[in-house]
Amino acid sequence: MATALTADQIDAFNRDGFLVVEDAVTPAQLAALKADLAGWVEESRAHDEPFGPETVDGRARFDMGAEHTAEHPALRRVNNPSDISPAYLDVMTQARTVDMIADLIGPDVKFHHCKINVKLPGTKTEVGYHQDFAFTPHTNDDVITALLMLDDVTEENGCLMVVPGTHRGPMHSLFENGVFVGKMRPETEAEMKARQVAVTGPAGAVCLMHTRLAHGSAANASQRPRGLYICVYTAADAVPIARNPMANPNEGKIVRGQESPVARMIPIEVELPKQPKSASFFTVQGQESRRAQA
Repeated sequence: MATALTADQIDAFNRDGFLVVEDAVTPAQLAALKADLAGWVEESRAHDEPFGPETVDGRARFDMGAEHTAEHPALRRVNNPSDISPAYLDVMTQARTVDMIADLIGPDVKFHHCKINVKLPGTKTEVGYHQDFAFTPHTNDDVITALLMLDDVTEENGCLMVVPGTHRGPMHSLFENGVFVGKMRPETEAEMKARQVAVTGPAGAVCLMHTRLAHGSAANASQRPRGLYICVYTAADAVPIARNPMANPNEGKIVRGQESPVARMIPIEVELPKQPKSASFFTVQGQESRRAQA
C-alpha cells in the first residue's frame, strides 16, 4: 500500500517516466544539505584540479569544470557525498523520498550510488542526452533516480529536460564508432530535444525519474546556482550487470524492506558501458576537468 504518493501520482510516474513532488525533505534537512555544499564550493577555490577524500575506487571526491578559478569556482560534481557528510547520508537513507521510491518499485529497496551535480553561475556544465540504464544496467529496470533540488530550479539555470514516455521505448546507443561517449548520437538527441519538457521546481522538491527515461540539460545561463542531490535506488531483486561507475561503501544497502534471495530478470537488451574507471561522467561526454597548469 502506498504511503508517500497518491494513486494519481503513481499513475503519472508510470505513464510519463518522471514525477515532481514538492517538500520532499524537511526545511532542516534542506538547510543542512545546502550548508555542506556551500562549504565545498568555498573549499574548491583553493584547488586547481579535482581534489578531496578519495572515493573507494580511487577517484577525487570533487570535480571542477575546465573554467574553474578561485574567483569564479566551477565545482560541478561531488561523488557520493553520503560517504563524507552525515546530512547527505541522512537524506539518502531516511528522507521521505525513499518512501516514495518504495511506493513506485515495491517495499524492498536498495541504494546504488549518489552524487551532487552543480551548475554555478557562469559555468559551462551541460548534460548530453542519455538514459541512466545505459550507465548502470541491472537485471530489471526497477531503478529510479531521485533528483532533489537544492535550489529553485528553472529553465534559465539549467533544469533537467526530459522526454515523457521514453522509459517505455527502446534503449538508445551511447557509443560512437565503438567508443563509449555517454550520450546519444546527434540525430537522436535532436529528435529528443524536439519533444523535451522542462522539469522545474522550488528548492526541496524532488524529481523521481525512471532509469530508462531520456534526459539531458543545458548550461546555467542565469546568475543563480542550480544544485541537485541525485540518489539512485533499485528494487532489491535488481542485480547490477556492470561495474558501478560511482563505487561506494553503501552500494547494495537495504534502505527499505529486506534483501531479496533472487534476481528478477526482464527481457531487455542494453549495450554494456565501457567507461574508463578513472573517468568522470563529464569527461566521458567530452567536457574536460580543471587541471593544474604546468
